[in-house]
Amino acid sequence: MTLLAKLMLATVATMTAGTVQAKAPAQVQDKPVNCDNCKEWNAPVKPFNVFGNTWYVGTAGLSAVLVTSPQGHILLDGALPQSAPLIIANIKALGFRIEDVKYILNSHAHWDHAGGIAALQRASDATVMASAAAAPVLQSGTNGKDDPQYQADPVVHVAKVSKVSLVGEGDTVKVGPLTLTAHMTPGHTPGGTTWTWTSCEGQRCLDVVYADSLNPYSSGDFTYTGKGGKPDISASFEASIAKVAALPCDIIIPVHPGTTDVLGKAAKRSGQDNPLIDANACRAYAAEAGGLLAKKLAKERGVALPAEAKGAAHAH
Repeated sequence: MTLLAKLMLATVATMTAGTVQAKAPAQVQDKPVNCDNCKEWNAPVKPFNVFGNTWYVGTAGLSAVLVTSPQGHILLDGALPQSAPLIIANIKALGFRIEDVKYILNSHAHWDHAGGIAALQRASDATVMASAAAAPVLQSGTNGKDDPQYQADPVVHVAKVSKVSLVGEGDTVKVGPLTLTAHMTPGHTPGGTTWTWTSCEGQRCLDVVYADSLNPYSSGDFTYTGKGGKPDISASFEASIAKVAALPCDIIIPVHPGTTDVLGKAAKRSGQDNPLIDANACRAYAAEAGGLLAKKLAKERGVALPAEAKGAAHAH
């Protein structure tokens, strides 16, 4: 081999090494969030089929859902920053690839549902979709002052999502045969969004609802009735609850799976019996939230509590 040929081979090898280095996998976890419930919420669970092309890929306490097609997939939510590697591993365990995720959809921008989105976006190069009120929170990495759970001290920061595309009421996100529809359900957060789609097994098609939180939990002196100069958002919150109750709904997956015992129901599946299928699930979910909100509003207004309003709102 001539000296010139050796030099050319060395140059090609160097360029190849540089190319490999440039395509190194993106970091799949950002700085974790520490909270009282984080360890419990982030406990790993085996991913499973919900129905048809809908798959649960989240953790024990934080939902993440993958809707699949031959042309690419759609992922809903990213849980905590430390959840991103678990979600990617769950997607892989089902035989899918994070690189085939075309869109990442957000329910609401609190760090326990959106904290992993930045890392998941880097790993997939997917387009992140969120409501107009949620997008600035994703891009800033922290809650806005209009959030019922805003805390000035300490402020929780998560990795910023570099680019977010907006969706509004009734907008759809499509990949191949997939069509997911956004429903604005503000209340728990200003930008809350519930997502719906249809999944089929053979000729049987069911309506799936990824329900955002309707939990009227707030921090500090925040009120839903607008005391202290804040706007009264009670009517819009009640409208969100009514909207979820009225959705076509055969299967509900709330952002916290324990709210409707998603994991427990999945574990009880046998043969054709799928306890996750429940045509009354959305109405029941909304009814419980409505009772909690009625109790909260009555307390803020200083009126007698409705007899049917039971329970207490909890964080997130």
